[in-house]
Amino acid sequence: MTELFAKPGRFWRGNLHTHSTLSDGVLAPAEVCRRYKAEGYDFIALTDHFIGMYGYPIADTLPYRDNSFTTILGAELHSGAMANGELWHILAVGLPADFTPPNAPHFLPVDNQESGPEIAARAVAAGAFVAIAHPQWSGLTLADARGIAAAHAVEIYNHGCAMGCDRPDGFQIADLLLSEGRRLSMIATDDAHFSEPDHFGGWVMVKAEANDPDLLLAALKAGDFYSSQGPELRGITVGPKKIHVDCSAVSSVIVQGKGTAAQAVHGQSMTGAEMSLDRFANSDWIRVTLIDRSGKRAWSNPIWRS
Repeated sequence: MTELFAKPGRFWRGNLHTHSTLSDGVLAPAEVCRRYKAEGYDFIALTDHFIGMYGYPIADTLPYRDNSFTTILGAELHSGAMANGELWHILAVGLPADFTPPNAPHFLPVDNQESGPEIAARAVAAGAFVAIAHPQWSGLTLADARGIAAAHAVEIYNHGCAMGCDRPDGFQIADLLLSEGRRLSMIATDDAHFSEPDHFGGWVMVKAEANDPDLLLAALKAGDFYSSQGPELRGITVGPKKIHVDCSAVSSVIVQGKGTAAQAVHGQSMTGAEMSLDRFANSDWIRVTLIDRSGKRAWSNPIWRS
């Protein structure tokens, strides 16, 4: 029997992908932090573009921490070309303030720069939680994604990409990597620039004993979180034959696995569901999606059955 979220603590709401005037956002770091705090977030990572044209910024957000709101240092890293010839976008949350910049003067690949896999591995070695950013928006291939062997996660929903170009998705890449045995987690983010309605649309709920940057970062690396646009995922219990889900009121509970394996329960104001796992006999992993009556979703991380 596996029980998710059994560790002590509570859930903390955070956004892991945010931009400010230190790169191409339109609000100063202090105002970005103020708005997220005012909207009920417990923490954010300000992840400006780590590019030479912006001075390779890692925002100093320590002054904006207080007893009810905290921050994790980070950046969006760029180095090397993907298969389509464009520069990699790699989210790194928990970077040290003195992380050594790559040779990335602008948003175009140049000679003699690290590859995407190399800078991702260097960020992980420096202590960061690393995610493959917006696969659909980037035009990422499966071969590209396979190359980022150091990544902890895939960005499966990006609200800025949803609002700006209707390309928010990372599930196909994530599911294919899972089916190849990659033990990845899944994050929903805003990628907020505040130049369009790209904010407060997707977040993570991280379970930790305190709203502390180090504890939050450790929980992210351990996969002790879920992602949401609104619904609350309160617990998942997985046995040999059945799965039980506890949640806020939703109209659909869906379990997905490898290939075509999926099963759903639909209803009204459901705060839980139980399903047989017979359909998933050939799947090493499963994950859960919740959908509420307004169409908002929440997503669990993959649950490995072995």
